[in-house]
Amino acid sequence: MSTVRTTDYHTAGEPFRIVDLTAPGTVLPTAPGDTVAERCATAIGPAGSGTAPRRGALDDVRRLLVREPRGHAGMYGGFVVPPDDDGAHFGVLFWHKDGYSTACGHGTMALGAWAVDSGRVPAPDDGGVRVRVDVPSGRVTATVHRSGGRTTGVTFRNVPARVSSRKVPVATTLGLAEVDIAHAGACYASVAARDFGLDVSTAALPSLVRVGQELRAALATHPGTWHPGGPLLSGVYGVILYEELPDTPFGPHQRNVTVFADGQIDRSPCGSGTSARLALLAEDGRLGEGEDLLHESVIGTVFTGRVVPAGGADGVLTEVTGTAYRTGEHAFTLDPHDALGAGFLL
Repeated sequence: MSTVRTTDYHTAGEPFRIVDLTAPGTVLPTAPGDTVAERCATAIGPAGSGTAPRRGALDDVRRLLVREPRGHAGMYGGFVVPPDDDGAHFGVLFWHKDGYSTACGHGTMALGAWAVDSGRVPAPDDGGVRVRVDVPSGRVTATVHRSGGRTTGVTFRNVPARVSSRKVPVATTLGLAEVDIAHAGACYASVAARDFGLDVSTAALPSLVRVGQELRAALATHPGTWHPGGPLLSGVYGVILYEELPDTPFGPHQRNVTVFADGQIDRSPCGSGTSARLALLAEDGRLGEGEDLLHESVIGTVFTGRVVPAGGADGVLTEVTGTAYRTGEHAFTLDPHDALGAGFLL
């Protein structure tokens, strides 16, 4: 395997490891396809799934980067690939320790910051610039905010978000709960943590992860998890366990932990998950025009979300604002004599 060069960011505490497959001189494997969605399907492989991809040359790179000692079970990242057409600056395949995802708001924010910070997308010293990114679920935009020559924040505009099912009863080992399902580039199930006698805190994480995994398994065949775009966009990707906090003068205030894939914990408030929450709050009449959702993560970092006064039959348009910071650049290698090979997971 060739040297794998990465640029790492974190968005509100959640890591994002960027591998630019389009960089000049890159000799890493690629994912063939005419669109980013096709490239994602190629990376997953025939008969594979988002959380159980088939082994392949590109997936071996993913495994190398998410496993210890080069990564960890909470690692997240993306392969930068060509866009669907000239309307976007680039495309991306999102990945995590278990496989691939069709949406990633925190990753889109990190990619926007990276594109501007690296000079790939020219930006003013003061003001904002839109970075258009093709992802497996569609085209999204990261508006990068600048002040004094420095990136100060990023606003992520997602694909339309729509509610598909409400108050779905699900039995778990911690009791019966009513779950709401919404699609926002990926499918999210939302449930109040208090329904299980829990709060959203680091102390409660083992129980939150356990019930999140139970809910994801229980909803695997529920029709509300199906997306008209087909299997790639269907099935519960993340379970959002949320806690109501006192409203701010600008709108609702919630804290959440998103349990995704095979029990991973989003350290951020979850970008595309925030879009799903916004769609639900808008349908409930709790988020009016000009109001914001203050959305906290389990570690106390914050995203601010709002519904854009536009949209249509496909759902509501949402924007989520947060911060992304570069944490390092790396050149990873694999010694052929290394008994651990591509690494391990705990």
